[in-house]
Amino acid sequence: MNTVKIESINRREALRYLAFKGDEPDENLLRIMDICEKKLTAAAKGRYTYRIFDIAENSGERVVLSGCTLEMTGKDICAHLAGCEKAALLCATVGADVDTLIRREQVEDMASAVITDAMAGCAIEQVCDKAEEAIRKSCPQMFMTWRFSAGYGDLPIELQRQFLEVTNAGRTIGVFANENNILTPKKSVTAVIGLSASPVEKKRSGCTACKIRESCAYRKKGIRCYE
Repeated sequence: MNTVKIESINRREALRYLAFKGDEPDENLLRIMDICEKKLTAAAKGRYTYRIFDIAENSGERVVLSGCTLEMTGKDICAHLAGCEKAALLCATVGADVDTLIRREQVEDMASAVITDAMAGCAIEQVCDKAEEAIRKSCPQMFMTWRFSAGYGDLPIELQRQFLEVTNAGRTIGVFANENNILTPKKSVTAVIGLSASPVEKKRSGCTACKIRESCAYRKKGIRCYE
């Protein structure tokens, strides 16, 4: 298990998650964000774990990893890992206390709840970024792809439980999946990162590859969850 202390939240990203339109937030919004950030950073317990495997097979339809029971199927994950010799399986979370904080804010102040939820989304991305740094340091001579998660494109979200078993995420950082393959705590992420001895294209598939694109709250607001 690796820990990440979250001392501050990327305000620019939080405002983007909130679909903020304007040059600068007003004093009232900044005041609320200050309060929410303080509560969130006190509650958040950033943790991540990862394992790196050699890629034994990439047929274009499935990816098989050496010494790993997880088999990833779909053309999208195969394209994502094309040219890669290794794959890093990553799981990260900001902890169950953040879920509790958001639920409490939903009862007491919905505006604060929405802002806290957006900031928590930024916080888990910050933990993932730290995990990527660790993976990069462990494989300094290799190039990395971006993060690709179960549920993107045609990579089945039903792989979540097996993914957690392979990374031992339940025991090490307390992340589990329910019967609908939703991660708990909610602000948790699983992802696959390709590692290659040669430069790899980092182009993202974007909204067209996402299985929740039709119901996505970000798309309804006219924004994206990625850059």
